[in-house]
Amino acid sequence: MKKPDTISTIDGLRAELTALEEKSQLRRLAQMEGVNLSSNDYLGLSTDPRLARAVADALEAGSPVASTGSRLLSGNAAEWEELETAFACFIGTEAALFFSSGYAANLGLLGAILRPDDVVFSDESNHASLIDGIRLSRARKVIFPHLDLNFLEDALRRSDSAGRKFIVVESLFSMEGDRAPVAELLSLADRFGAELIVDEAHATGVFGPQGRGLVAAAGGNARVLATVHTCGKALASAGAFVCGSEVLKQYLVNRARTFIFSTALPPYFAAQIGKAVEIVAEADGERGKLLALAGFLRTHLRDAGFNIGTSDSQIVPVLLGGNDTAVRYADTLQRAGFAVRPIRPPTVPEGQSRLRLSVTTKLSEEVLDRLIKALVAARDADP
Repeated sequence: MKKPDTISTIDGLRAELTALEEKSQLRRLAQMEGVNLSSNDYLGLSTDPRLARAVADALEAGSPVASTGSRLLSGNAAEWEELETAFACFIGTEAALFFSSGYAANLGLLGAILRPDDVVFSDESNHASLIDGIRLSRARKVIFPHLDLNFLEDALRRSDSAGRKFIVVESLFSMEGDRAPVAELLSLADRFGAELIVDEAHATGVFGPQGRGLVAAAGGNARVLATVHTCGKALASAGAFVCGSEVLKQYLVNRARTFIFSTALPPYFAAQIGKAVEIVAEADGERGKLLALAGFLRTHLRDAGFNIGTSDSQIVPVLLGGNDTAVRYADTLQRAGFAVRPIRPPTVPEGQSRLRLSVTTKLSEEVLDRLIKALVAARDADP
């Protein structure tokens, strides 16, 4: 019998890459060149010599350069336990547990606590890590339109689940640049007996008292089940904390697979995060500068006729629609000396491709004014 024709795995992968390129969705790794408008280093700490000094001091004091195992085996260290205690105190919660990345934190948290008979109400603009954590749990999910609290309230009211209810949102949405109404979400959670989980990744260090986030700004840390605070953005480090009760922390130590089965980061790195938290807590001036720059950019983009959606933060999307248009604008800006990346599906929904402009304290009004002029030029050249 003749063997049926088959396509090799590599040929199949090549065909998929070709299809992505034809749809202007193919991504490539590239070095950032020019004025960086894609960075999450909101407070400009990535080159702060105080962070480098903290790491050097830890190494000079004899901190090992490797952890040698997971936290439950050989990788635990006093430095991590002390940092978790300090971070919980900073945020205003009973406890905190450190994960190797924000993705691992969300995957570990949701995969551990959700059950198949639970129902999760998830904002349609939630980060991929939240989406994947919910999928991993096999819980029932209700996807509600972005920040549509009327839809959410109606869905909560109609839910007949025998299990528990959870509301999962970002506090500051990474692609939209708008903020969740945390106080209203807390009220809905209370009324319908739901738990609230908030990913504070892009708010940590930027919003709230001392940069403690939007849940702290709403006085809600005692009323949410968990908040997740990423260290790789305004804190200019890596990893993430899940903050909540001591019971939640101990449960995650025993059930969060991304914690249990991950090699711990080396203990010297705790010194960098700890120093970053100290700096951020005293950075009201830098936060004021950042938000003033972001307000300048939003106002002038709107005045120039660009659609920036509902952004009210340091993340400013320029909504362009098609993939080709977003790529063309990004190419034009890159030639003008601005490091900007086009954001396309599946990162955003079909038809909502955009430029995601990320404001940092490294920028100035003069630079942003040049950026706006370059965007206008790109639009005028649009065929």
